Amino acid sequence: MFESYIKIFDRYGPDILSGLKLTIYITLISIIFGLFLGLILAILKLYGHKILKFLSSLYIEIIRGTPMTVQLFIIYYGLPSTGLVRFSPFVAAILGMGLNSAAYQAEYFRTAFNAIPVGQSDAALSIGMNRWKVILYILLPQVVRITIPAWTNELIALTQYSSLAMILTVMELTSVGKYIGSKTFMYIQSFAIIAVIYVIISIVFTRLMVYFEKRLAIPGVSVVRGRGSLF
Repeated sequence: MFESYIKIFDRYGPDILSGLKLTIYITLISIIFGLFLGLILAILKLYGHKILKFLSSLYIEIIRGTPMTVQLFIIYYGLPSTGLVRFSPFVAAILGMGLNSAAYQAEYFRTAFNAIPVGQSDAALSIGMNRWKVILYILLPQVVRITIPAWTNELIALTQYSSLAMILTVMELTSVGKYIGSKTFMYIQSFAIIAVIYVIISIVFTRLMVYFEKRLAIPGVSVVRGRGSLF
């Protein structure tokens, strides 16, 4: 039974490693891109001009209301048909997943901003700080701590959603698993290996985020909750 797994690793180990690297790259770049864009969207939705509030809200609702697969198809297949721009499969996957993640992260940020007592902003404004300094120096450090648990969920979700890059012909983990299965006809073994790798990535990412959550916690202010014995 285990001979088939050893055979796959022996023959296709480099392909699996290459797919793993692409999966990690897509996940990390997408979530970082989504983080910065999501923060901008949240700030505009909360503190921007009426028009900017409307536009940011519209973007969030459209992205959250449509499947990521459709968004990826529009970016990779739709935009080139207009003659304006053409992206490589890897860039299209990162762009699509980053734009999608930004809409969800914007809501994480918005919720975190609203969770901070308004008295802090009022006190900062009363001593002469302008609104942008209040956001940067008073609110944002607290927002980062509050959103870490949500980021953990988003990071795990993006790890799994990175498999959608397969539809753009990116040879990430799931695509590699399909390739190995088509060559060996050992689909169960191939995708079992891929599934285990995804679980390991999720555990590692979760442990890292818990570490950062503990490092950024303020005794008596930030409470780090346990996540159960599994991780």
